[in-house]
Amino acid sequence: MKSIKSNKYIYPIISFLIIVSVGTTFGQKYIPLPKKNQLTWQDAELTALISYDLHVFDGKRYNQALNRINPIEDYNIFNPTKLDTDQWIRAVKDMGGKIAILTVTHETGFALYQSDVNPYSMKALKFQDGKGDIVRDFVASCRKYGILPGLYIGIRWNSNYGIYDFMVHNDNSPFAKNRQQHYNELCEKMTEELMSKYGELAMVWFDGGAHGPELGGPNILPVVEKYQPNIIFYHNTQRADIRWGGSESGMVNYPCWGTYPFPYSHSTNQKVIYSNNFQLLKEGDPEGQYYMPAMSDAPLRGYNGRHEWFWEPGDEEHIQPLENLMDMYYGSVGRNSTLILGLTPNAEGLIPQPDVMRLKEFGLEINKRFSSVLAKFSGKGFNHLLNLKGYMTIDHLVLMEDIAQGERIREFKIEGRTKNGWQLISNGSSGP
Repeated sequence: MKSIKSNKYIYPIISFLIIVSVGTTFGQKYIPLPKKNQLTWQDAELTALISYDLHVFDGKRYNQALNRINPIEDYNIFNPTKLDTDQWIRAVKDMGGKIAILTVTHETGFALYQSDVNPYSMKALKFQDGKGDIVRDFVASCRKYGILPGLYIGIRWNSNYGIYDFMVHNDNSPFAKNRQQHYNELCEKMTEELMSKYGELAMVWFDGGAHGPELGGPNILPVVEKYQPNIIFYHNTQRADIRWGGSESGMVNYPCWGTYPFPYSHSTNQKVIYSNNFQLLKEGDPEGQYYMPAMSDAPLRGYNGRHEWFWEPGDEEHIQPLENLMDMYYGSVGRNSTLILGLTPNAEGLIPQPDVMRLKEFGLEINKRFSSVLAKFSGKGFNHLLNLKGYMTIDHLVLMEDIAQGERIREFKIEGRTKNGWQLISNGSSGP
């Protein structure tokens, strides 16, 4: 758990007293512990979703509703003449990201790799003589720069196959049933290819969920678990290691607990989860019996009325200002969540230079604010005294709990010793 307090204090301070309350709450019998992959997720703090698909090349403004139902007329519009996945990952590294996630398939159904089971893939292209494999290049770039690779597999919509919300048009005809079975098997086989061909992956993301066989969808979970036992699994009716943070603002509510009352994020118990504007997803549950930390997602090009996960021409003015990105950092990482920032390679195959520069500014600003540590300590117990070398005006405090042991701190209070005596600096629970 990470908590950041960023108010500037009026008086110089020479000592801090941190008082914590540790234990369970109300009727909770035990504190759930995170798994290794969940610790990897929260330790990452900053991650990137790199979104790429055929409609990047059509020169039009992205229209999600239309892209879900209209097949692309000519898939050979895919022609990124300056494709450079190293450039993508350098941009992720510059902002301080630890995990990068690539959209292998999205709403068009086109697959960005060499698939032996899906003909609607890079094998069909004139580009690179049909031998290109962006997943291969992406994973290699991640390993080159020390970034953990993850894959996003979008199977909920597929305009090429006529799949809408996981399903073929449900008219109960033999054709529909056979087509659904064919699509389910295709999803399972594609998952097997992606989980087995590219080495160890940090994360797999089935956006919008992945219906299990109990809901008429593919049985992808056993495939993932067979080939990637340590992976972070996101969105499924059968398993969820992390949860959506309830908005695409890049922030979660305060407080935001890593514990949750249900074993799945939001594909079951929807009446409770969807109430109060997704409050449960945004805040978690301090009494929750399951460990399921939150993610906060937002596109980099989401400023001034726009919200773009894919590149569009002439959209640079909608890149988030630096101060907005820092607000996201405090509202996600500073509130016990991990931030996913959406990046948009263009039709040339590059993340545009204005985006690259903003990501670099973001990383430099985080480093500027947090790299000069005046004092630090760690320890066990309820009361902690931190003495400074002299009176100092402090602009940030960072509190972190060893969540490998579970979230045990229920409340905290910070007092600062000033020339006018001890004064309350901050108090709270799972957040600043």
